[in-house]
Amino acid sequence: MIEPVWLRLNRTWDESGKKFVRRFRAIRPEVGHLYAAHWCHAEVCNGGLHQFFSNTTGLLAPEAVEGFRAIGLPELAEIVAEAMKFFGTPYPRGRGDREQLLASRPGRSRKQWDPFQRLDERFYEWSDRWEDAADTYAARSAGHQPRETP
Repeated sequence: MIEPVWLRLNRTWDESGKKFVRRFRAIRPEVGHLYAAHWCHAEVCNGGLHQFFSNTTGLLAPEAVEGFRAIGLPELAEIVAEAMKFFGTPYPRGRGDREQLLASRPGRSRKQWDPFQRLDERFYEWSDRWEDAADTYAARSAGHQPRETP
């Protein structure tokens, strides 16, 4: 389901948050849910919420929250939504803006500089449900073809 839009969406990450969101909203919601939740899950499982937010993929955080809810993982949605509060409102789509806020946390130990350590632990407790939930959601949605992005 995601393959037809994968590269086109990935290529807009560094162009601008607005361009990405415009292109993202042009695809079927079910495809977007899987795409955004996948990237968030992959990044967090690789290096925690700090990594997700400090990488370009962090621009997907609002869509990941929506995706996790749609897929049937409200616990993961709530954890990411809680972590997003660190950045204030509106959520900063720009990587540089997020990096600047993350860099404002001084300290040598991870406990000092990582505001998400406790949330990471909660995320990991639920992350083993991801694959089955995503597969079930994709199977329910498989009868539809993804819309082409403009």
